[in-house]
Amino acid sequence: MASKILYVCQEITPYLPETEGSRLCRALTQAMQERGNEIRTFMPRYGCINERRHQLHEVIRLSGMNLIIDDNDHQLIIKVASIPAARVQIYFIDNDDYFSRKAVLTDGADNYFQDNDERAIFFARGVLETVKKLRWTPTVVHCHGWFAAVVPVYLKRIFADDPIFRDVKVVVSLYGDGFSGELDPGFGAKIAGEGVKDKNLAILDTPSYENLCRFVMEYADGVVAASPDVDPKVLDMARASGKPMLEYQSPEAEDFFDNYNRFYEAIQ
Repeated sequence: MASKILYVCQEITPYLPETEGSRLCRALTQAMQERGNEIRTFMPRYGCINERRHQLHEVIRLSGMNLIIDDNDHQLIIKVASIPAARVQIYFIDNDDYFSRKAVLTDGADNYFQDNDERAIFFARGVLETVKKLRWTPTVVHCHGWFAAVVPVYLKRIFADDPIFRDVKVVVSLYGDGFSGELDPGFGAKIAGEGVKDKNLAILDTPSYENLCRFVMEYADGVVAASPDVDPKVLDMARASGKPMLEYQSPEAEDFFDNYNRFYEAIQ
């Protein structure tokens, strides 16, 4: 059974340096397409991405919408590029306020940007609004990396009655991408300001990495351990959640991608 899979990725190679997550997102999108699934793939257009080298160009018909984050207007710009070797197209969420800086999530001193919470909110809203404009109805939304963590709550609360997303199943992949400290303490209130009414927002009163993972799993229909380095506490939470779970396996395993395909089919 073919699926229509929306991949929401924190990072994808070759647009960013190779990491466990960026390699997996690159390989997974190609492998699922080769297995007959229809896919759309999104990532942020971080300022360190070389637009000329990777031939990004703006999609005018999808751009121009203003998104209000914490009472401030931010213009949504959509760009697109292709990975020729994979015959895969990547959509990029861009905005001058959030993604013009020549970095990904941290500054030159390796400190997390103070507005990473708002950047994640804008990314989530931008992806889902763009998919609506595309008039494309996914059956599975697969989120990779903590930066995509706002997408599941939007799908289950803000867009739950939208015909595009009404029957969608949400998969969350866990990585060893934890951060120390906390995101902005107003993170939960900003999500609430988007129209989300949910008691689970109290989890984000202390927006640590562990609590963010706990929060996002509340809205997942399936969880994947995508790394051998997932925080043990987070892994225990996932296993105790009762959600369908795909345990970690080596990407070198012969049936690696087939197991993902079967997992998508099983939760639908």
